[in-house]
Amino acid sequence: MIEVKNINKTFEGRQVLFDISARFETGKTNLIIGQSGSGKTVLLKSIIGLVKPEMGDILYDGRNSMGMNSRQVKELRKEIGMLFQGAALFDSETVLGNVMYPLRMNTRMSYQECKKRAEFCLERVNLRGANDLYPSEISGGMQKRVAIARAIALNPKYLFCDEPNSGLDPKTSLVIDELLSDITHEYNITTIINTHDMNSVLGIGEHIIFINKGHLAWEGTSSQITTSGNDALDDFIFATPLFKDVKGYLVSQGK
Repeated sequence: MIEVKNINKTFEGRQVLFDISARFETGKTNLIIGQSGSGKTVLLKSIIGLVKPEMGDILYDGRNSMGMNSRQVKELRKEIGMLFQGAALFDSETVLGNVMYPLRMNTRMSYQECKKRAEFCLERVNLRGANDLYPSEISGGMQKRVAIARAIALNPKYLFCDEPNSGLDPKTSLVIDELLSDITHEYNITTIINTHDMNSVLGIGEHIIFINKGHLAWEGTSSQITTSGNDALDDFIFATPLFKDVKGYLVSQGK
């Protein structure tokens, strides 16, 4: 479990996070949602340690990362997997080489042991026959699956995903969502996903927090989100024509 307590963050005199407290549960897909500029990305970066809040605590299973020294931070990062928005694969490395990279950098495993683990991770994300290809030779969806394989290579306790479906078609997005959900449950990972994709929210949102203008404005599950009664959240989730139709239906049913 990851817990944040009273997180405040300011950039150049402008406060972007206001006293945010939330818990992200182990073995569940925890989603952070909000409009562009709401502060959701800053919150994610604060939890990971890429941004340092002025105030607050960030607890990884009771360990406060805000008070860690450099050695402790380095050890904690070995427990973290990260899926970047653009996959962020190394162009000069093959698919297999990309997945082996964190193993070669952070473990004392032999080359053959690294290779075996990387091959297992690629099998787990249903990616076969691409080991010797380069990122430029595979599709965007396949690149995301390689990035997921790399993110789980070190068998992380915590998995962070920044807009995992960015740039993907709807069908491929569903595949990525299902894969992230399956991996989270199978390995009992604390997964935090930063997204604005409402299909992801409704499909795999077991625990959701909505950030609005730097404040934690709502918290709940996918089954509760369409009837939250929160005006700012309604404006966000019913912004597209499809979801406007959903809202119209709910209103007509008196929900």
